[in-house]
Parts: sequence; structure tokens; C-alpha cells
Amino acid sequence: MATRTPPFAPFEFLIAWRYLRARRAEGGVSVMTWISLIGIALAVFALIATLAVRSGFRAEFVDTILGANAHVTLYPQAEADANGRLSRAIVDYDGMAARVAAVPGVTRVAPLIKGQVMANAQGRNSGVEVFGITRENLMTIPRIAAADTSFGDIARFDQGIAIGSGVARELGVTLGDKVRLISPDGVKTAFGTSPRISAYEVVYVFTAGRYDIDRTRIYMPFDEAQVYFNRKGVADELEVMVEQPDRVDDLAMSLAVAAGDGILTWTWRDASGSFLRALEIEDNVMFVILSILVLIAAMNIVSGLIMLVKNKGRDIGILRTMGLTEGSILRVFFICGAFTGVLGTVIGVILGCAFAIWIDPIFSMVNYLAGGGVWDASVRGIYQLPAKLQLGDVLSAVSLSLGLSFVVTIFPARRAARMNPVEALRYE
Repeated sequence: MATRTPPFAPFEFLIAWRYLRARRAEGGVSVMTWISLIGIALAVFALIATLAVRSGFRAEFVDTILGANAHVTLYPQAEADANGRLSRAIVDYDGMAARVAAVPGVTRVAPLIKGQVMANAQGRNSGVEVFGITRENLMTIPRIAAADTSFGDIARFDQGIAIGSGVARELGVTLGDKVRLISPDGVKTAFGTSPRISAYEVVYVFTAGRYDIDRTRIYMPFDEAQVYFNRKGVADELEVMVEQPDRVDDLAMSLAVAAGDGILTWTWRDASGSFLRALEIEDNVMFVILSILVLIAAMNIVSGLIMLVKNKGRDIGILRTMGLTEGSILRVFFICGAFTGVLGTVIGVILGCAFAIWIDPIFSMVNYLAGGGVWDASVRGIYQLPAKLQLGDVLSAVSLSLGLSFVVTIFPARRAARMNPVEALRYE
């Protein structure tokens, strides 16, 4: 009678290792093992690389939003002025800013003047959006005041304007050059409204990391913006920054109450919510597709084990007559398949992590080999392909790969365990 042995005894690993080291005459089994291993490694590599790029793109996109834009914008409902025209001006903007700043969780409140004008320099024109803001508030915007991505003297902001690097490139200007801003809503005369044309010195050039911001945004001193846009004594809106931008929805109602009646809120999630939801849907779809890729790679283990069981039928019969139980035979072939899955997963994790860590030189090489233009910032919004390696993503890929590898291995291993030793040795 066959004796019961402890699960995964050393001799089971020894037999499995000998089977994995197929002789030259059994080269087909060895080839299938290598194909399975390479397939799983590439599938895990693709999954981790995709998850890292997905996390990096989302983090970079959100960081550029929070680093250069208001977390919450407060603006009044439109009201008719003395001339019957709709106006959204905030008269007591200092008092409103003080009340909003007192709300717990708020880090900064800045009155803004906003307007769209035409910028002109050296015969070139560009449509831009002007933000009127004080120098003190401008210096607190992370992506704008970042010294490593900007140049010029932000302390001289009151003497000129700060422009995005995309605007500077489009107009062909640099520090010290003059830029003319042309607004159709200028000086009111007896003959109507004439365009307002004013020239300003470029004292600061910033790079926020978002193409649409760098290409269209100009900052002007708040007092000058009030004069230029005919907003004397008023502000258009309040820019609010909070400690926890991810929980900005919880503060929206408190901010509106503190601001007063007739004030509306517009959060960064409202402005970019559709894009973030599209990213989330795309992330889920990509994970499902790549999971199928891992499953296909794992199915190669089944093919290799079936061939191995067929070639080792005589050995299985001899082992059974020597006293090995069905459980021992099952574990031997399970170890064969699981080893391929584990080794392929380890190689895939190493390759995926290496890709995420060294993505910049890898992407630079790809861009060089492709002749440039692989990444179009005007389409994707950010300037480079980011990658952020997260432990949760790696664990998800490892769990998926090992889980599928172990599950698909059970079926051919059970087939080997249930093989009748008499039938296996009948024609030997």
C-alpha cells in the first residue's frame, strides 16, 4: 500500500527539477518551457510598465492642475449693472478673501482679474489669457514660481509681466523684450469703445509643465490688470488653495457660505472631472486587456505540461508502482508548472521595474531612433512620458500572474496524477 508523504517533500522538488531539465531527445518539452517562461515574463513586464505609465501620467496631470490652477474658484452670479449689462464683479474682494481664508483647510486666497487678449511682438500674434494677480500671491503658485523650470526675476513682477514659455516661443521674445497686449474692450469715447494697446516688459518666463498653460497664460500685476481691463476697484473671482485638494468637494459648501450670498464655486474636479473619468475607464480597460495577455501566456504552461506528462507516462507508472501517491504525482507536475510561472513573473517584475525607473533614457532613445516627434505635447498636454512605480501596481501584476499560473497548472497535474500505472506500463 502506498504510504502518505508530507506535501511538497524534498524528493518531489528533486523529481520536478529533473523533469524540467529535459534531455536533448525531449527538446520539445524544453522549448515549450522556455516559450512559457518568456511569454509570462513579457506579459508581466507589459502589465507593470503600463500600470506605471498610467499612474505616472495621472499623477503628472493632476500635479500640473493643482500646481498652476486654483483648487477652488469663487465667482459671483451675473447681475445687471447700471447700463443693463451683465456683470460678475466682486466689489468687496478683500473682505470676501479674508472670510474665505478663515475657513479651516484653506491655505491661500487670491483675488484675480481675468481676460482674453491678443499678444503681439516682432510681427507675431498669439491669443492669450491674462491673469491679474499680486506679486505675493504669484510667488505662492508652485508650478509658476518654480526656480528650476523658470527664468527671470519674479521679484520684478510689479514692473512688467510674466509669460509662459510657450507664449515666449510663439512670439519670439525673451527677458527684457516688450510685448504689446491688445484688448477690444478699451477706452470708451464719444465715438464708441476703442481697442486698448499697452506694451509691457517681460520680466519672468515660467514653465508650468502643461502645454495649454505655457502656451496661453500671461500674469499681470493686479493693479495694472484692474486698469487695463476696466475693473477699477473690483475683482473677477477668488482663487482658493486648500491643504487637501483630493477632498476639495468637502470644503466647497463651507467656502460658498463664507464668501456670502450669490457666490458660486468651481473646483478643479469640476474643471477636469470628465478627463479624469476617461482616464479611469481607460485604466480599467487596459488592465483587463493586459490580464488577458497574461492568461494567454499562462496557457502555454498547460501546453508544456501536457507534453511533459505524455513523455513521462512511463516514469509516472514506475513511480506509482514504487509507492508514490496521486497527491505526490500531482505536486511534482504542479511544481514544474509553478516554477515556470514564478521564474517568468520574477523576470517580468525586474524588467517592468527597470523600465519604469529608466523610462527617460529609454524614451529618449526611442525618440532618437524614430527621428523625433514621438510625443506631441500639444495633444497630450504634458511634455514627457511619465512613469510612477507603485507597490500596489506591482503586487497586482504579481498576484495576477502567479494566480493564473498556479490555477492553469492544476489541470494537467491532475491528469498526470490520475494516470493508471497499468495502462502507462502496458506497452513498455
